[in-house]
Amino acid sequence: MTADMSTDEHAVRFLRPSQTLLRAAQYTGEPGSIAAARDLADTFLQQLTAEWLAVLPARTAQDVRLVVSELVTNADRHSFGPYFLELEGCAKWLSVTVYDSSCATPVRHGRDPGRVGGHGMEIVHAVSDRVTVENVPVGKRVRADFALDPEA
Repeated sequence: MTADMSTDEHAVRFLRPSQTLLRAAQYTGEPGSIAAARDLADTFLQQLTAEWLAVLPARTAQDVRLVVSELVTNADRHSFGPYFLELEGCAKWLSVTVYDSSCATPVRHGRDPGRVGGHGMEIVHAVSDRVTVENVPVGKRVRADFALDPEA
């Protein structure tokens, strides 16, 4: 370390892990599954900021929790059998992925404040930077990506 370097933001960047943080869980749809998924998301976000030094604005943390709730609720309501939540991230991005047994593509309805229900995918698209849906051998994978601090 040179004399003019200190333990500032520049020096801390070199201490970040090179891999991503990955947390996952399987849910069966039993009562409490959606709350358990939100708890996993909270733990993941805390660990991402503490260990990966991710800059996570409060609004983004709220959006991630909301997306976890919406995607897990959709899997709970529209698939048969267990579903799988995967959270992955680093200092620059994070993703929320849900795998379920249904091959049906989630419906993204147009904006309609008068409609009761059916707003889940509209919300997920509104708060995420990118949403992808892909068929997989056991059903489908829905992934919502979030860009974090570009300076990180």
